[in-house]
Amino acid sequence: MEPAAGAALSAAWHTLSTALVPPAALGLAAPRSSAVGPLKDAELRAALDVLRCYDLHLVLEEWFIEVLQTDLQANIAPEFWNCISQYENTAEESQCSSLLLDAFCLLKCRLDPYLNSLELLERWTKAGLLLGTGAQMLQEKVYTMFKAILFFSTTKSFQEMIQQFYSRTFRIYMRQWKKGEDGANECESSMSETEQESDTEEGGGESALCVGCSSRREQCWCPKAMEQFQQLNDILRRLNLLERVSADAVTTILHRMIEERMEQRCRGEYEHSFLNEFQEWIEKVIGWLSRVFLQDGPSARSSSEASSTLKRWRCHVQRFFYRIYASMRIEELFSIIRDFPESKPAVEDLKFCLERTNQRQQLLSSLKSALEMRLLHPGVNTSDIITLYISAIKALRELDPSMVILEVACEPIRKYLRTREDTVRQIVAGLTGDAEGSGDLANELSKADPVTLENGQESDDDIAEPGDWVPDPVDADPGKSSSKRRSSDIISLLVSIYGSKDLFINEYRTLLADRLLHQFNYSAEREIRNVELLKLRFGEAQMHYCEVMLKDMADSRRINANIRDEEEKLPEEERPPFSLVAVILSSEFWPPLKEEKLELPEQVKEAMEAYSKKYEKLKAMRTLNWKYHLGLVSLDVELADRTLSLSVSPVHAAIILHFQTKSTWTLTELSEVLKVPVTSLKRKMTLWLQQGVLREEPQGTFTVIEEEQKDQVEKVVLIDSDEEGDSAMASQADQKEEELQLFWTYIQAMLTNLESLSLERIHSMLKMFVMTGPVVTEIDIQELQGFLQKKVRDQQLIYSGGVYRLPKNCN
Repeated sequence: MEPAAGAALSAAWHTLSTALVPPAALGLAAPRSSAVGPLKDAELRAALDVLRCYDLHLVLEEWFIEVLQTDLQANIAPEFWNCISQYENTAEESQCSSLLLDAFCLLKCRLDPYLNSLELLERWTKAGLLLGTGAQMLQEKVYTMFKAILFFSTTKSFQEMIQQFYSRTFRIYMRQWKKGEDGANECESSMSETEQESDTEEGGGESALCVGCSSRREQCWCPKAMEQFQQLNDILRRLNLLERVSADAVTTILHRMIEERMEQRCRGEYEHSFLNEFQEWIEKVIGWLSRVFLQDGPSARSSSEASSTLKRWRCHVQRFFYRIYASMRIEELFSIIRDFPESKPAVEDLKFCLERTNQRQQLLSSLKSALEMRLLHPGVNTSDIITLYISAIKALRELDPSMVILEVACEPIRKYLRTREDTVRQIVAGLTGDAEGSGDLANELSKADPVTLENGQESDDDIAEPGDWVPDPVDADPGKSSSKRRSSDIISLLVSIYGSKDLFINEYRTLLADRLLHQFNYSAEREIRNVELLKLRFGEAQMHYCEVMLKDMADSRRINANIRDEEEKLPEEERPPFSLVAVILSSEFWPPLKEEKLELPEQVKEAMEAYSKKYEKLKAMRTLNWKYHLGLVSLDVELADRTLSLSVSPVHAAIILHFQTKSTWTLTELSEVLKVPVTSLKRKMTLWLQQGVLREEPQGTFTVIEEEQKDQVEKVVLIDSDEEGDSAMASQADQKEEELQLFWTYIQAMLTNLESLSLERIHSMLKMFVMTGPVVTEIDIQELQGFLQKKVRDQQLIYSGGVYRLPKNCN
């Protein structure tokens, strides 16, 4: 190369290098603050043409990147972080904000020459003067280098400074926005009022403090803070560092503010929907975000990148709100279910959020856990568990029309109810309106178009309009019909706990029999209505026995009226000494009645025999089998100074009638006469002790009190709780024992004929020949096995080789 050409090349390189980067970055003595005068574009073009002659323009971009990287690492980054570290211990927030802005202003000052040169290189690349990586790639490299070298790792104190800065400006902005709204609308929403209250609390409750910056009003720096906020955002936007520096702080602030606001406004409030109110508040938040990410002022450009950033933030804020709101409502779902239907707005809000978040599994596990912890334990009454289960059916059907959530989440309730002995009784009592707080079940029973409880499965193909078909969620049980699940109502879900209608029919028969036998007036209008409603649910065949029971009551009324008419026609001396009214039952159709021994006085037995003869005249070929211990006796007890009119059981009446012949009886004597066990008789005596008719002196000896002793200290007599509301029906245990005894008769016959049988064979034969009709309930194989093992222990059966046989000495 000739000396002249070398000098020209050197001059051209010097011109370009000092124009593109600060002289200090090249090791020249010129300070960074002294700006080199701008060269004309023509001079720089001429210098570039000289480099192009020697193909040195190809390395210009690479050289620029290398110089920028070296300067960032050696000078600019250390200077910036030294500046930040000096401000870490600043106590006052306003001063800290100013110093933070100063540090970023210094950073902008250092990087501005490089950014100006970057624009020049981009223009040259587009003009085809440089054959580098392209304008877009060069710009990306420079901005990536800013982020990588300056903010690869930031200190905790810097993050706190940025978060404090944005948090304060967020509060000021929201306060200014609300003031503008106050000016436009005198009438604010309830949310704004609550916000105002919370702002006042944060401000210390003193009107002298500014709610935005928490300073005294005369020292308010809100306008300055918003100006600094705008300046810092402009700097970060210019350096393409806005999201890198502020994204974490903005995210943290928004999350915290949403959570705080939700706790204040929504926690424990189920009767109002909050989605619309929060949507309005989120729009205000988006306004603040637009101040962060969109450029304001006359030089603002409609950047598609900035708009997409704001759109992304809007989606993030809404998704976060839906997720947090759904999580809070999932935590409170037990209480929401308990308060339904008052809590319906909360259920609708949760449904809206679940459609936009993937939190079904969270809901299922949380609700199952809450149910097991708060409901499914021995301290809760069965009626309360059933009441909450009914509320859960209503609430979860509203939440999920496919009923899958209900099916999965409430399975623990169904399993637990199966372990409670009084579950069927409570459900049946609720259906007939006898249980406390049973309005839901009674109303459900009287619906105009009930769901028939048939054993057959519906098919999804039975839907009238194919366009109405909706697929089940992915967590649905594929083995269960979708249409059947969706069409299930409260009663069908309760009945399906046991999988059999027979239990409910039998329990209702027992309840109906008890109620009919305790009325003593033949009035059965309410029961007739209930039976008709239950027929719509369970079918006519299942309710046949109940219809016979009601017919018995009507027949008894007619027969008693006929007998009474005949008695009135007789002369006075031929009439019975007292009126006798009977309830005549068809024994095959009624549940088993409680059996107790009782010997009635002769005059009562004679009246009953006379009644039986009159009945036999009316109903040929039929007779009556009296249940002496059941019924009601109305009597007047005449003493020396008083007369008591009472209605008591036959046992109580028989006791007091014997005191007509003898004023003092021992417990043993009465037991022998009445044929009642001593323990049972002693309990029955408490009624007459309480009424002041008898006294017990000495122990076990009872005497009539003819004259009331007013000066005597009153004694407290405890009445056994079993005496009150005593049922006329045999207990479940007694009925079960009787049914098992029936099975035993068949089992003996089978083993006599077939010699030996396995457990499964015995069970299948019993199902075929014995378990028919509503009188006999089914016995499952585990229950049968327990019964047979008991017979083995009693040496009534032999078990060997997996089969049962009778002992050889058994006849």
